[in-house]
Amino acid sequence: MSVTADIWTEFALTRRPELRERLITSYIPLVRFVVSRLGIPSTSLLEADDLVSYGIIGLINAIDRFDPSRGVRFEAFAAVRIRGAVIDQLRALNWLPRSAMSRIRQVESALATLEQRLGRPAREEEAAAAVGVSTSRYRQMLLDVSMTVMSLDVPLSLLMQDDCVASLRDVLEDHETLGPADAVEQRELLAALSTAIDHLPERERHLLSLYYHEELTMREISKMMGVSESRVCQLHMQAVSRLRSSMSAYQASQNLLLLRSRSKRARQQLRAV
Repeated sequence: MSVTADIWTEFALTRRPELRERLITSYIPLVRFVVSRLGIPSTSLLEADDLVSYGIIGLINAIDRFDPSRGVRFEAFAAVRIRGAVIDQLRALNWLPRSAMSRIRQVESALATLEQRLGRPAREEEAAAAVGVSTSRYRQMLLDVSMTVMSLDVPLSLLMQDDCVASLRDVLEDHETLGPADAVEQRELLAALSTAIDHLPERERHLLSLYYHEELTMREISKMMGVSESRVCQLHMQAVSRLRSSMSAYQASQNLLLLRSRSKRARQQLRAV
């Protein structure tokens, strides 16, 4: 992307349409990259170019809102908006099947319950037994789900149909300058996610590092790990499911603490009357 700081500075001052078009064209590869990392497969109703088109809507929004004087990398600023635009369109199309949501919740619930009871990450055969299926069927469920939603970039809210577009990756990235309260919350979320990652089995931690940090493809990872590409997809989905359930539990505990805090303040105010 051959975009200089001078172009951004001039566009911020003049808002010239030709500069805007140049920026859009220059960052199309970023849109394709972000969309590819969402891991959303093409279907007869949804082609790859459709997803890129949705992402471009987010890119344009990011270009119009970006302030280069704040010292934030545009790529980081734009990525969350590109993802958000794609997810908004998927929601509008009611793209995520109910059966897929049911399987995801079933797997995540089983993993969370077992980890709480065992004090360690559940093994596949234990998770399969908790779900009530054979180990081979459990692996097939992971593979089926991974073909629907297989990335840390996919918002947690996609499974819950609310308006938030935060994803697990967003927790790892500081896209904009945060206020004091938001900065504290971001640090707490990052600490919770780091703890959840540390509790993953070593194999799954290694896989996530290869995929998200070194940005290898599933095929490249399969060669490095000496397993099939479908097995990598299964392990990846299991790791993401563990992280989602851990972060959901963390969020629930935070909400409970907030509720108790508000209740305590309310009682104190009543006593003061």
